[in-house]
Amino acid sequence: MKKLLLLILVLVLAAVVIYKLSSKKESQPVEKKDIPLAINKNSGSFNNSFSKMMNDYYSLRDALVNWDTAAANSAALNLKGSTDRLNIKELKADSTIVGTAENLASSMSSETVGMIGETTIEQKRRAFNELTDELYNLIRTVRYDGEVIYHIKCPMAFNDSSEGYWLSNSSAVVNPYLGRKHPSYKDKMLGCGEIVDSLTFSKN
Repeated sequence: MKKLLLLILVLVLAAVVIYKLSSKKESQPVEKKDIPLAINKNSGSFNNSFSKMMNDYYSLRDALVNWDTAAANSAALNLKGSTDRLNIKELKADSTIVGTAENLASSMSSETVGMIGETTIEQKRRAFNELTDELYNLIRTVRYDGEVIYHIKCPMAFNDSSEGYWLSNSSAVVNPYLGRKHPSYKDKMLGCGEIVDSLTFSKN
């Protein structure tokens, strides 16, 4: 009889322990992982407008390569127009990404106006460097998947000591800061620069 009571007592204690352990496990909060901001493959309409803007940017870059301030002003004006017409509302992304893209595009538009107002090619190149930084961030924000874009650095863009950056749809280095008509180097430094990043989102 005592053995039976002892056995019952052991079973009851075991049941209590199991119940407490299981209830404690259930009461622990489930750790929530951060969900990345959602962005899908961009629409054809958005990519077309972005492609137009990129082509205007490349025209501006090429004008600086050729030391042509008139062509640079014309390209900057075209770039402002295509940036203002960018179909950001058709971007397939959440509101945070759309808002960031709108702010960057607005900054780019303002920078092009400032660039047109600059009187020397040195000043225009400094504005171009700022513009490039904003465009680089915009491309990464919207994950533009229309082409591979290379981010290239010139270590001696300004006064042979300060770096500058530009974007290209080719891995070939054609420097818009030193260009073809540099007063000291002529076109000997046209190939000065290194690729520091390549942006491609077409497979993601």
